[in-house]
Amino acid sequence: MTSSALALADVLAAEGGGDSGFQSPSIEEFYPEPLVSFSLLGIDFDITRITVIMWIATAAIVILLVMAARKATVVPGKLQYIAESGYSLIRDGMARDVIGPKGLPFAPFLASLFFFILANNFMSIVPFFQISPNSKFAIPLVLAVIVWVLYNWVGIREQGAGRYFKDAAIPPGVPIGALILVTPIELLQVFVIRPFTLAVRLFANMFAGHMLLVVFALGTTYLLTVGNFSVIFSPFAFLMALVMTFFELLVIVLQAYVFTVLTATYLNGAVEPAH
Repeated sequence: MTSSALALADVLAAEGGGDSGFQSPSIEEFYPEPLVSFSLLGIDFDITRITVIMWIATAAIVILLVMAARKATVVPGKLQYIAESGYSLIRDGMARDVIGPKGLPFAPFLASLFFFILANNFMSIVPFFQISPNSKFAIPLVLAVIVWVLYNWVGIREQGAGRYFKDAAIPPGVPIGALILVTPIELLQVFVIRPFTLAVRLFANMFAGHMLLVVFALGTTYLLTVGNFSVIFSPFAFLMALVMTFFELLVIVLQAYVFTVLTATYLNGAVEPAH
């Protein structure tokens, strides 16, 4: 088993084992006990294990990017090459190609969004952490709200409030008789469905990936320790844990890319009025 899957089995063995048989994982891990609780301006705050993981992931990606840019050379080293390749992907493949000529100023924001999501997603397969902060709906929701505020603000700034809301409510080319049905749908899609689906897509994939890894890692541990002929099936659970770890790595990168490219698509609609 990979080190990630082994660590996951060790950390969660107590949850899945027991004399009563195999116990499937629950959602309790997504609601850990607070490490620190405090109030600020009458608002209660809890710092949990997941909060600390998010801080570590964010600090790690910032440090790596700073180290990559600190001593930049014409012929890049490995770290500089990786960082520049990631930024070029966002700048050229999203800011320039998706948004268009006005997209380059958004490249730093899109790159920051991509690297933040990527780093936090990656924590789902890091030994002893084994959970992505993005598997908590609140974090993808905050990111989606930031994107929602940005693309609406850009749309109003570029097109004017009147034209922006008019184009959002009345798509070009739609017959007048159909507007009674189309307008509410379009307004709902632009101002409610977009941010909601943006958040749910990221959250659901990271949540499901974590649960799958837990199931197969706990299954491997259980089959090895249950003390009967079930041990002969443990290699199959082990193999699935290994396969799902590599599959999760693909999802980690893909979801960071999808969230960022959809953000670029929404910004494109904001800077370029519909025709």
